[in-house]
Amino acid sequence: MKEMKEKIYEARTGMEYILIGDYYLPALKVPRTRPVGRWGMLHKAYLKLRKPAYYQSLLLNGKLDAVLADVEEQAAERYEVLIEQMSQRESISEKLKEENQMEWVRRMRNLENRAEEIIKAELIYTFERR
Repeated sequence: MKEMKEKIYEARTGMEYILIGDYYLPALKVPRTRPVGRWGMLHKAYLKLRKPAYYQSLLLNGKLDAVLADVEEQAAERYEVLIEQMSQRESISEKLKEENQMEWVRRMRNLENRAEEIIKAELIYTFERR
């Protein structure tokens, strides 16, 4: 038999509570506004491990998703710019891809790995109160 969960609204705090067993627990709703991808999840893991108080503060204030989405957008943009700049500087072009595909793949993978490390150092594994 399924239990009916009673909900009450507390006007003083502006929160809704749900009766679970003998206790009223807050019915927290955290809206997800923008997608959080690879870079955002890496930053989340960093905050959770290295800055737990700040992570909990963001989580409880409902700002964690916004911060992670910002990091995701910044990192994705920076990654694209780095790839473009580095490939031009090192003459990795479509011509090379046509002439020697394996060399192109090797050089692009190397370039992507370096770009990832730069992103991690600049945006992911740093702590700035955003």
